[in-house]
Amino acid sequence: MTVIPLSSTSTAEKIAEFIFYGNYFYGICVVAQAIEATLQQGYPLNGWTYYCLAFITTVFYYNYPYVRKYPAESTDPRTLWYKKRYRFIQCNQRFFAFILGVSLIFFLYHYQDSIRKANLIHWFLVLIFPAVATMYYGLNVFSAKYNLRKIGWLKPFIIGFTWSGMVSIYPILFQNMIKGEPYLYTSIGALLFLKNLMYLSVLAMMFDIKDYAADSHNQLNTFVVKLGLRKMIFYIFLPLPLLGLLTFLSYATIHNFHLLKMALMMIPFFLLILAGLSLRKRRTLMYYLIVIDGLMLVKAAFGIVAMLV
Repeated sequence: MTVIPLSSTSTAEKIAEFIFYGNYFYGICVVAQAIEATLQQGYPLNGWTYYCLAFITTVFYYNYPYVRKYPAESTDPRTLWYKKRYRFIQCNQRFFAFILGVSLIFFLYHYQDSIRKANLIHWFLVLIFPAVATMYYGLNVFSAKYNLRKIGWLKPFIIGFTWSGMVSIYPILFQNMIKGEPYLYTSIGALLFLKNLMYLSVLAMMFDIKDYAADSHNQLNTFVVKLGLRKMIFYIFLPLPLLGLLTFLSYATIHNFHLLKMALMMIPFFLLILAGLSLRKRRTLMYYLIVIDGLMLVKAAFGIVAMLV
């Protein structure tokens, strides 16, 4: 009787690795959070092409470090996944770069009259977030010698700042620019930007726990390296979500949010606290990618539902 060997990795695991290791989940999270932020600011949603390009841009950015140089020897499962699929990722990046390039040319040509009306505030907001994101990996695109990632305590705030701009400001800014309208500063827009900045920065800090040993060895002073896990949980993971929750409650009370809407939008904050407490135990990389990063999608889902009820 012939024995058919079982695959060491199930189909479900392969799909999960493709989505999470390949950074496609980040693209999904960007789209969901952009929809959430647009609804919360009272604007109509952008067309499907905008969200497709937001998805592609995010995946392209996060896959960039794995393409510009061949991954070094490592026991990290994600690095090994990229090493095995290096040619596919290269082709994927080239395809995405082509789409983004063509889309940029089309945008500049089709909306040239509206773009000419853009003021300094428009251009500042357009450029500040890509500039910070570029410096995160390195000032020189051909070398990562100088990059903001080496400033351990600043790293999570850079991630939070860039993501918050992408999901909170860009959807509205895009609508303003194609219509030739000024970008209007609003208190709800500022509050939403800060809320997303705080939430996403805390998630980035949680990821630093995974890299504690490597960061400590490389003398990268992240919060967990400087404070230790216990102090980080009680001095940062608990206070920051609670502060964000209190800020939201103040705003919700002033604007007379009904209880169901308030409850739906508060749930992600409590889940964030529980996720932080869960990291007292050693967790796998996939746990961080699914559970910790998954909180971005959870927050967006509850926020969207809250705006529709």
